[in-house]
Amino acid sequence: MLPPAIRQRVAEHAYDAWSVNVMVLWQHYRRLYGRTPRAERALIRYLDYCERLERAAFAARYAQAYGATLPHDAAGATILRRGPADASMR
Repeated sequence: MLPPAIRQRVAEHAYDAWSVNVMVLWQHYRRLYGRTPRAERALIRYLDYCERLERAAFAARYAQAYGATLPHDAAGATILRRGPADASMR
C-alpha cells in the first residue's frame, strides 16, 4: 500500500495514468531506503522530475507543430489539480 503522502501526490497529478506505475516505483524506493520518509521524499522528487520532462517534451512538440508557446505554459498554469499555493502545503 502506498503511503498517504504519495497517494495524495498522485491524486493531485492531472494525468491519472501515472497511478498504475507508482506502486512499482514505490516498491523500488522502499527496497532502496526502507519504508521511511526519505523514501517518500525521493519518490515524490522523482515524480516531479518526470512531470517536468513530460511537460517540456509536450511543449516542444506543441511549439514545433503550432509555432507558439504551449498555452498552459504561457498562462503559468500548474500541471497539478491544485494550485501552487495548495501544492506547497503537502
